[in-house]
Amino acid sequence: MTPAHTRQSRYRGTLTYLGAGILIAAVTLYLALPILALFLRVTPDMFFTTIHDPVVSSALWLSLYTTAITLAVVILVGTPFAYFHSRYAYPGKVIVDTLIDLPLVLPPAVAGVALLMLYGRVGVLGRYFNMFGISIAFTTLAVIMAQIFVASPFYLRQAKSLFEQMDPAYEQTARTLGASSLRTLVQVILPMTAGGLVSGAVMTFGRALGEFGATIMFAGNLPGVTQTMPLAVYVGIESNVNVGLTISIVLVIISFAIMIAVRLIQKREAERA
Repeated sequence: MTPAHTRQSRYRGTLTYLGAGILIAAVTLYLALPILALFLRVTPDMFFTTIHDPVVSSALWLSLYTTAITLAVVILVGTPFAYFHSRYAYPGKVIVDTLIDLPLVLPPAVAGVALLMLYGRVGVLGRYFNMFGISIAFTTLAVIMAQIFVASPFYLRQAKSLFEQMDPAYEQTARTLGASSLRTLVQVILPMTAGGLVSGAVMTFGRALGEFGATIMFAGNLPGVTQTMPLAVYVGIESNVNVGLTISIVLVIISFAIMIAVRLIQKREAERA
């Protein structure tokens, strides 16, 4: 290669690295600057003072309470569902797969309206519950149901994918030794897929914690009853900006911790593999 060609190659390499650096910096700043702006607007004293505000503490504990229940229900019901769904063929399986994914692309507000039309006081099923004095819409239960609807696909998709990737030989060996399908799931499959399932559970927790659209449509925005942190942010920005900013920062911190946890779990699983 001639000196001219060498200089030209170095020049092109320099331009490529420069262009890549600018692109990476631009995307990173675009994503990071809005988050940084939140922290620049709130002083530590303001944050720790506002965190004790009754509106903030109520929304925080209600969010954690409902999200914990949502996660427990999704794991307890979703794990065996994903296992049997991935292992057996049955009519309409493609439709079930589509319904599992639908909440991921469905606007949350539409999900809330759909839940309201089904479980509201004059809904398809809600009218019958109402006859027995059972009210679902605009209660804490409605918050949990909305969270389950929008967040469960994150766990179901992860669990289904993990179970489909499992080598059937492990299950066949367990069956040969006399283990039932449920025992095989608990004692063989779950320990081998625990890392991936935890990752899916963490993502489900984060999605449920940040749910807004379906919650406000189906559960309303009642302080102490259905007002979760995202809803409190919405109200706070209009009435008390410090409350809105403080809750926003809390959600950012929790979301960041969730993503770090998922990354660490994925890294550990990759190292094990």
